[in-house]
Amino acid sequence: MDRKAWFIDELKKRYQEAIASAREAEVNAATAADEVRKQARNRDDAKAAVDPGRMAGGHRKRRQRAARELDTLIQFASGGIPAFSRNAKVALGAMIDVSIEGDDGPEERTLFLLPVGAGTELTGPGGDGFISVIGPESPVGRALMGAVVGDDVEVVVAGKDREWSVVDIA
Repeated sequence: MDRKAWFIDELKKRYQEAIASAREAEVNAATAADEVRKQARNRDDAKAAVDPGRMAGGHRKRRQRAARELDTLIQFASGGIPAFSRNAKVALGAMIDVSIEGDDGPEERTLFLLPVGAGTELTGPGGDGFISVIGPESPVGRALMGAVVGDDVEVVVAGKDREWSVVDIA
């Protein structure tokens, strides 16, 4: 299996787990709200059902958002995962190796620019390495869009300005 396809499948699994977890929490909160309402003897008791009801709504929104993002990922991948030559510009679907100048010297990271999933870290096949998913709207994604191997970009993360060098694109 292609390395990019592996990571996309892993991200799909994460979304499926998030959807299932949110659904379970939604059902549990709704059930708790119903129980409180059934056992309510007066108006104040009935008000106690508001919090679990709100929690159910929050879990429903979290589930719906994860489902929308999963659909976006599936749609993106169904069009074929783009391949990039070493001299290509960074765009959606690029896997980018970067070197970041840190306080303790340079550190290297592999990033995968996808339309959803920003902030997710995924482990490679057999536990071999990991990548960080970034989005095009993130500070790192915006800085890297259009960059080529050898480019240096300035990125502010957590209030710290750092230089990121593009080492490879795939």
